[in-house]
Amino acid sequence: MCGIVALVSRPSTRPAPSFEAILGLLDEAVEAGDDFDTCSRILHRVNDELKGVPGLQALLTTPLPGAIADRLARIHARVEAADAQLEEAEIDLESIEKLAQRIIAMRDVLWSIGRDRIQTAEAVGALIASRGRHVEPADVALGGYLLIQQSLSAIDRLEVRGRDSAGIHLFVWDHGLDENDPDVRKELDGERSDPLFQSGAVRMVDGVLSFVYKAAAEIGELGDNTRVIRRAIENDTLLHRALSSPRAQVSLLGHTRWASVGIISEPNAHPVNSERLHVQSTGTKSHHPYVIAALNGDVDNHEDLRLEYSLEFPGQITTDAKVIPALIDIHTLRSGDLVEG
Repeated sequence: MCGIVALVSRPSTRPAPSFEAILGLLDEAVEAGDDFDTCSRILHRVNDELKGVPGLQALLTTPLPGAIADRLARIHARVEAADAQLEEAEIDLESIEKLAQRIIAMRDVLWSIGRDRIQTAEAVGALIASRGRHVEPADVALGGYLLIQQSLSAIDRLEVRGRDSAGIHLFVWDHGLDENDPDVRKELDGERSDPLFQSGAVRMVDGVLSFVYKAAAEIGELGDNTRVIRRAIENDTLLHRALSSPRAQVSLLGHTRWASVGIISEPNAHPVNSERLHVQSTGTKSHHPYVIAALNGDVDNHEDLRLEYSLEFPGQITTDAKVIPALIDIHTLRSGDLVEG
């Protein structure tokens, strides 16, 4: 079994909530006391306000995390006290069940704010400030960094489906970088042009930057893969340059693998791309589409397809998934339409 993550950033249409507005709502929730229905309703409003890029901006640019944690702790203590009294409550079974449901609902929203919102903001802030850089959140593609963190968190949760390898692939556009810039050109033409598409490989197609980060290990603990990938992202100067434009947009494909066809290795880790031997499928002069794919399951006839379409890949790439983007490339060239292809 495997797991797939697919995410696309988009500009937000709402402003960041103010420190005062969020604090006011939280104080209302505290004042609601044992009225868990009212408290839960208010906390859900807080949770919604803190979602996405606007919420991230508020959490990274104001003292909100500390103020939120203080108020959530007070509410959490009240919930735990109510839970402890459930068995001793002299009320009918139906009332006990209703109170238990309210307690569960409260725990859910408290977890969502305290763990999902605040911890996500902390992780995104760490990515932005990696390698000791001091960067204001307003000066970067916050949505891009948020997508990266969401994908790593999702892979952590999906690893129970398979964890011998994992990878994430990012497309970044509107980054403002010139492919003829000597520093950028050095990255594109050097070791990062790796034909095996291993971790750290970079491409630029029609001005869109393509980054891949992978980890593969036969033996390891849950979370090891994302820790390796996170370090690679933190140390990628070119990616940080691309995301230093607030206008930059990102789409992302992630995967955690349980190898069934092809050995456990970075070349076989998904996502894989459409490149093959003797075919120029990248660069501004290429007519080939650049395709990325990840697979859950098996392509049982992948060897037959390789023969039928004369697909040649570097010898180290033996995963069956590799035929998928290559065939999309071929059929798109024949039909002239990516969707029909």
